[in-house]
Amino acid sequence: MRLLIGLGNPGAQYVGTRHNIGFDVIHELSRRFSLGRAQVKFQAELQDVMIAGEKSLLITPMTYMNCSGDSVWQFVNFYKPDLSEIAVICDDMNLPVGRIRWKPSGSAGGQKGLSSIIRRLGTEAFPRLRIGVGRPPGKMDVTSWVLGRWQSDEQEAVRQSVLVAADSIEKWCADGIELTMTTFNRNPANE
Repeated sequence: MRLLIGLGNPGAQYVGTRHNIGFDVIHELSRRFSLGRAQVKFQAELQDVMIAGEKSLLITPMTYMNCSGDSVWQFVNFYKPDLSEIAVICDDMNLPVGRIRWKPSGSAGGQKGLSSIIRRLGTEAFPRLRIGVGRPPGKMDVTSWVLGRWQSDEQEAVRQSVLVAADSIEKWCADGIELTMTTFNRNPANE
């Protein structure tokens, strides 16, 4: 069983913010694969889906970004998946808007939700999909940036990145991390 975990913050005030792009990708996967309503378990909303012939859980922790590890740890403790079967989807300020990047493991790179998960699981050894939200302009506060809404000229790139991210998760489920990185980590600007 795979755990597909999109990070974000619960509540209407956070819908459409940069920090919630992980939720947006899970919602796109739900639109594609779900046959039922979300359930609540382990401080998260979840849906059972089948992707590439295998059961997967679409998970959106309702613990707020900085405490995502509390919910994720409960799922890992209960279902006991191999860590290679977990994919965490989150925003990344070090990538430009529209870019995505898969990594099989690694540090949090300043992403507080990933930090929380790494701390609770006691390891960095799980795949993650980072989605670019760009850097704040000038001296703008980082928190204001990630909790801010997308600018109108970014809307199409964001919509496309959510669709491509969902496609990449389907690829990961079917073909694993190496082929997914080869296919989706390229820089479209260099093609």
